[in-house]
Amino acid sequence: MTLPDYCKYSRAQTTRPALRGPTPSTTMISAFFIFNQKGELLISRLYRPDVKRPIADVFRIQVISSSDVRSPIVTLGSTSFFHVRVNNVYVVAVTKNNANAALVFEFCYRVITICKSYFGKVDEECVKNNFVLIYELIDEINDFGYPQNSEIDTLKSYITTESVVSSQIVAEESSKITSQATGVTSWRRADVKYKKNEAFVDVVETVNLSMSAKGTVLRADVDGHIQMRAYLSGTPECKFGLNDKLVIDKSERGAIDAVELDDCRFHQCVRLNEFDSTRTISFIPPDGEFELMTYRSTSNVKLPLRVIPTINEIGTTQVTYLIVVKTNFGNKLSATNVVLRIPTPLNTTSVECKVQTGKAKYVPEENVVVWKIPRVQGGQELTFNATAQLTSTTTRQVWARPPIDVDFQVLMFTASGLIVRFLKVFEKGNYHSIKWVRYLTKASGTYQIRF
Repeated sequence: MTLPDYCKYSRAQTTRPALRGPTPSTTMISAFFIFNQKGELLISRLYRPDVKRPIADVFRIQVISSSDVRSPIVTLGSTSFFHVRVNNVYVVAVTKNNANAALVFEFCYRVITICKSYFGKVDEECVKNNFVLIYELIDEINDFGYPQNSEIDTLKSYITTESVVSSQIVAEESSKITSQATGVTSWRRADVKYKKNEAFVDVVETVNLSMSAKGTVLRADVDGHIQMRAYLSGTPECKFGLNDKLVIDKSERGAIDAVELDDCRFHQCVRLNEFDSTRTISFIPPDGEFELMTYRSTSNVKLPLRVIPTINEIGTTQVTYLIVVKTNFGNKLSATNVVLRIPTPLNTTSVECKVQTGKAKYVPEENVVVWKIPRVQGGQELTFNATAQLTSTTTRQVWARPPIDVDFQVLMFTASGLIVRFLKVFEKGNYHSIKWVRYLTKASGTYQIRF
């Protein structure tokens, strides 16, 4: 499960993503490498003749061995290196062309996702233990520098780690694979069967907030994605309805209580023409877990928590804190795993904290007081009082006053206002299916209040 097991679902009312073969003019990858953090080359594949094997040494010397390089894209002469660091390895794509950077990075991240689905994680040990499998995969999803079909279900049907089976079974599987890879729904096989047909929908939103010391909202937006797990037999047709007042087109902005979405991106299984006309997402889902949709919302954002800080410096020896936390959702909902990181001056010697709910502790190595609250019920108001003792210094430095960071999770609440109106499943077998919808709004290092 992608979310905590203790989270409960609500019953649904009725009761992008894989690469799609970019055009030659946009993405041509000349080479693909995987390095460890020491600069040793673990995987090397040259796709095009415009680069030679020593190009890997250029990346090792200019990027891995250099502490000054911070950009994920490094251009040296006519060669561009796109790299992603995951755990203790570098995943690198090299191109000599003016390639679409977003698509090159999408290819790198798809390789990482595919490797995780095969052997759990991506690090130096896993790469060394599975290098033969990795070479098979990168040869299959890239042909002469052009990304190909990278659907995990399709790849797993013919690139396996299982033992050899009989020739008859191999022939039958080959026929199914060919039909799947070349058919209309390359992301799903037609012979999927389940005893219990279920569909789980997770609407997950991350709130980004920056509030000034005067209480003015400087930035408030939502990054959301709809994750789905489909355990449905056959080739079902799913219909997914969102808010009635859903606004995508900028010309329609300004409606009262409308949910305005930006940068919508869909999995390749979605029929976009139906969404444009009826705001209904119609699709044949891949088997298992996949990301159906991602979006952003920058208007009418509902902030789950309101933090009101009152912090005063008393001379050069003390700082007093009074912080009030208020909830902006109903009393039937609750925020869990709430953590406030409250900054203190660099010359703080001790902090005396008083809280009625949760626990507060001064962490001197990070110059913060960490206030942890297991659960905050809707309508509840919490107060934090503290006094920080400061040591005297020969030269007084102005305290920069970093912002207060707030982390939290709120179940069955969406900051954008996005709601799933219905989820229907149609299949020629006309079987009964169970649908569940769950909402989660969270923040982790992106919810900041200045004081």
